[in-house]
Amino acid sequence: MNKFKKVGISALAGSLAAFSAHAVEMTASGSAKVTYFNNNSDEVTGNPFGMNTSIAFSGSGEVNGYDTTLTIVNNDANSGLSSASLSVDMGDMGKVTFDQGVGVGGLSTIDDKLPSAYEESWDSMDAAATTSSNGLVGMGNSGVFVYSNTFGDYNFSGQFGKGQSVANSDSAVGGVGGHGSSYDFAITTSSLADGLTVGAGYGKIANNNGDKKEGSKDTDEHMTAFATYSVGPVTLGYQQTHREDNTIGGTPESATGYGIAVNLMEGLSVSYNDREIEFAKAGSAHVTEDGTGVALSYTMGSAKIAIQQNEVDNNDGGTTSDESTEIALSLSF
Repeated sequence: MNKFKKVGISALAGSLAAFSAHAVEMTASGSAKVTYFNNNSDEVTGNPFGMNTSIAFSGSGEVNGYDTTLTIVNNDANSGLSSASLSVDMGDMGKVTFDQGVGVGGLSTIDDKLPSAYEESWDSMDAAATTSSNGLVGMGNSGVFVYSNTFGDYNFSGQFGKGQSVANSDSAVGGVGGHGSSYDFAITTSSLADGLTVGAGYGKIANNNGDKKEGSKDTDEHMTAFATYSVGPVTLGYQQTHREDNTIGGTPESATGYGIAVNLMEGLSVSYNDREIEFAKAGSAHVTEDGTGVALSYTMGSAKIAIQQNEVDNNDGGTTSDESTEIALSLSF
């Protein structure tokens, strides 16, 4: 969803128009992606060809002296609103956003920062069990308040909401269910050395068990840290993540990943990611999941062709393996 295109609307839709008489500009962007999926041989895949479309509207203007932005996203999987966010920029005091699924801030923005030419190494793998987060962190982005600001050379993004984290999917998590409150935050900087970007984050996420099981806590701890280094056409990345499961009999997860991406020529890039997750099972031997991902992409103008090959052993801390091949043609407008 790049290359925003003017659609000639001079008044911001919905609530912004009700609060401001100033003319603002509405913009729209969209994308269409045709895909081919070849999943594991023991899975019934049906027709391997599919199509995904998405369109986003964004409008901004001044409301009571503050720059305010409304973003609305729709995709073909939903008959109505898919996600939306409303943000108020207070200048030096920072920006406050109410996020309904866009994913503008918090810990989940850095859940996997390994460099990739297309998707993450866990994309399109079999869904994680409800008791597992697949080594990913964050409270979700649905119905949360986000605060972001820059302090010197450091970027801060934190969020607060009610409920718990659920299993992460590609580029989005949900924040539904659970008891009590959740918060998480991420801090990043690129000021320490040329080409180096580092970041870390922490969160306490409601787990839906604290008031039901004696001896368990009502929140889990999520934490991660990453570093990427770019020199010439090469970008290297390393990340460690830990999720402490504080329910009775819970399974803590510790993930370690590394990756490399190379720009072979203008518009053409390739990458390799490897990620291991240790499931510290109570009362039994620990199990390590090992996943790899290889990606190739070529971008020319607003069109992109990409290939992603992912494989995993001991998926979700079990004994099964999974693999997926995706070939995609994407168009942005």
